[in-house]
Amino acid sequence: MFFDKIVRPALYRLSYHDPELVHERTIGVLARLGKAAPALGGVLRVDDPVTVLGLRFPNRVGLAAGMDKNGRALPAWPALGFGFVEVGTVTRLAQPGNPKPRLFTLPASDAVINRMGFNNDGAEALAAKLARDGKPGVPLGISIGKSKVTPLEDAVEDYRFSLRALHPYADYFAINVSSPNTPGLRQLQDRTALAELLGELRSTSAELAGAGRPTPVLVKVAPDLTDDALAELLEVALEHGVAGIIATNTTLSREGVAAAESGLAGQAGGLSGRPLTTRAAEVVRFVHDHTGGRLPIIGVGGIMGPDDAIRLVDAGASLVQLYTGFALHGPGLVRRVSRGLAARR
Repeated sequence: MFFDKIVRPALYRLSYHDPELVHERTIGVLARLGKAAPALGGVLRVDDPVTVLGLRFPNRVGLAAGMDKNGRALPAWPALGFGFVEVGTVTRLAQPGNPKPRLFTLPASDAVINRMGFNNDGAEALAAKLARDGKPGVPLGISIGKSKVTPLEDAVEDYRFSLRALHPYADYFAINVSSPNTPGLRQLQDRTALAELLGELRSTSAELAGAGRPTPVLVKVAPDLTDDALAELLEVALEHGVAGIIATNTTLSREGVAAAESGLAGQAGGLSGRPLTTRAAEVVRFVHDHTGGRLPIIGVGGIMGPDDAIRLVDAGASLVQLYTGFALHGPGLVRRVSRGLAARR
C-alpha cells in the first residue's frame, strides 16, 4: 500500500522533530483524497458486521477521537478500512488548544504524549461542515467536551450547546470528561457533577429525538480512576441511562516508558500507546464485570496489533478504536486488527 510503504516512513522520520506537523500533513493528504477515497473501501475493508448501540457497524474497528477533530478527512477513514469514525473532541467555542510544542513521540516506548487541549474549530463549525459535505458511509460518533474558558459550574450548558448543534449528524455522542489536558475537566467524573451532566444531556437527547430513538450517549473514562471511583461512575451511568462506556482515555501515569525516554516522560500531558495496553484491558474488564455486561464498551488504548484488540474484546469490549497505533504503524494496522477480530469469531 502506497501510504504504508512510502509516505508513512517519511512522515515517521519527521515525527521525531515535529509530530504535530506530521499529524496535520497526514490529515491534509487524506482530506485531499476527497470523493475518490470511498472507491478504495471495498478493497481495504474487512467485512465483519456487528450491531451495537442499535447501530450496524461493518466491522468492529473504529477511529478514535483526536485524530480528525474537525472532520476534515471523513470520506478517507472508511476507505482505509475503519468500521466507524469518531470525530472531535469538539467544544462549544472554537479554541487553539495549549501552547506548542504539545505532542511528543516516544518511539522506544511505542507511545505518544499529548497535551493538545481540545484544539478545534467549535461545534457550530463542525455542524456546518457536516451539513455541507455529509457524513461518512459508516457510523459517526462525535466526542464533545468543555471549552477551556467555561467555568466548571457552567459545563452542563457548554456540553448541551454542542449536543444540540450536532444532534442531526451524530450516530452516537461520546461525553469526554476524562481528558487530562483541560484544567478541572476530570472533576466532572465525580458523582454529583456527572449525575447532573448526564441527566441534562440524556433529557436533551430525548427532547431532540421527539418520537424517535434518542441518540446514544456514551461516557469516556480515564484509566487513572481507582476501582471505587470507577464503580461509582458506572453506577451514575446506569442510573441515567447511558448507552455505553468508552474505555479508556490517555493516562497521567508514566509506567511503561522506556528508560531512554525518561526525559520526555517528564512532559505534561496524557500518555497513549503500548504503555496503556494492559491498563486499558483491565478497565474494560472491570466495566464489563461491574455492570454485568449491561453497558456496551468501546475499548481503546494501546492497540498496537491484533492481539491487543482481541484482548480487549475478550475482556468485554464490543468495539475497539485505534489512534496511536494507527499514527505510529500506519493504515495497515486497521486491516490487520479487523482480520484478527473477524478470525476470532
